[in-house]
Amino acid sequence: MTLVYVILAIVVVGVLWLILVYNGLITLKNRTDEAASDIDVQLKRRHDLIPNLVETVKGYAAHEKEVFAKVTEARAAAMGAQTMADKAKAENALMDTMKSLFAVAENYPQLKASENFAKLQDELSDTENKIQASRRFYNGSVRDFNTKIQVFPNNMVAGILHFTKYDFFEAENAEERKNVEVKF
Repeated sequence: MTLVYVILAIVVVGVLWLILVYNGLITLKNRTDEAASDIDVQLKRRHDLIPNLVETVKGYAAHEKEVFAKVTEARAAAMGAQTMADKAKAENALMDTMKSLFAVAENYPQLKASENFAKLQDELSDTENKIQASRRFYNGSVRDFNTKIQVFPNNMVAGILHFTKYDFFEAENAEERKNVEVKF
């Protein structure tokens, strides 16, 4: 009879352990999904600001059609990206085109002095800060989830239940990885 109790206790402990591991995995998966959603919210905010910024610049620099077309195309590509890797690549391309838009703006002192343009620039800057914070939170969540599914014995349960790794949101182009050169 003691043997039956021992076996029953082992089974109960095993089932409780499986439940705890599964619940932990689900919690981290949901946290990571939420973090990815936070990035999407901030990227949507950026995408919504860009047309206003382009229209403001157009009012002062109507002959810069090629720049406006590139920004519009890059924005559309960024909005259509599905996977985290595609989003990172498209967003990096969008930011490269935005740099050319701001370079155009530098040539127009009246535009730089425009209150509307300055306000849009401030909002875009604030949005960029929020995107960076969202990316850091997402990458931290990805790290925690990926670690949880890779450590023993959780990896056995994660494998059986088909939990898969998430990709980090990484800087795509080499320019973002280089050290900033500061000259005085």
